[in-house]
Amino acid sequence: MTLLTPEQFAAAQKANFETLFGLTTKAFEGVEKLVELNLQVVKSTLAESQENAQRALSVKDAQELLALQASLAQPVAEKALSYGRHVYEIVSATQGEFTRVAEAQFEEQNRKVQSLVENVAKNAPAGSETAVAVMKSAITAANTTYETVHKATKQAVEIAESNFNAAATAASKAASQAAAQASRSSAKKAV
Repeated sequence: MTLLTPEQFAAAQKANFETLFGLTTKAFEGVEKLVELNLQVVKSTLAESQENAQRALSVKDAQELLALQASLAQPVAEKALSYGRHVYEIVSATQGEFTRVAEAQFEEQNRKVQSLVENVAKNAPAGSETAVAVMKSAITAANTTYETVHKATKQAVEIAESNFNAAATAASKAASQAAAQASRSSAKKAV
C-alpha cells in the first residue's frame, strides 16, 4: 500500500524546497539588517570619536576634562541600549518568521496525519477499532503536548522581552543618574 503518489511526492518536495528557500531568504535578510546596523554604528562611532578627541584636545584644565567626560557618559550608554534594542528587534522579527513557518508546517502535517488516520479508520478491517482509537489518542496527546510547549515557549519569550525592556529602562536611568552626578561633581570642583 503506497501512501503518496509520485505527483503528491513531487508536490511535497516542491513545497519543502519553497519553504527552505523562503526561510533561507528570511535568515539572509536578518543577517543583512544586522550588518547594515553594525556598519551604521561603526560609521557614527568613528565620527563621534574624532569629534570627542578634538574636544578633549581643546580642554584647558582637569575640571573641563571631567565635565567633558561626564557629558559623554550618558549618550554612550543610550547608544549602547539603542543598539541592543535594534539587534533584539531584528533577531526577534527573523525568529518570528521562522516560528510562523514552523507552525504552518506543523498544522499542515497534523492535518495530513489526521486525514491519514481517518482514511485508515475507514478502510480498517473489522475488529481493528481499538488500534485506530489508540492511534487517534496518541495523535491527540501529541497535539496537546505541542500546544502546551508552544504556550510555555510563548510565555517565556514574553517574559524575556519584558525583562529586557525593564533592564534597558533601568540601565538608561542609571546612566542618566551617573552623568548627572559626574556633572555635579565636576561643577563642585570648578568652584
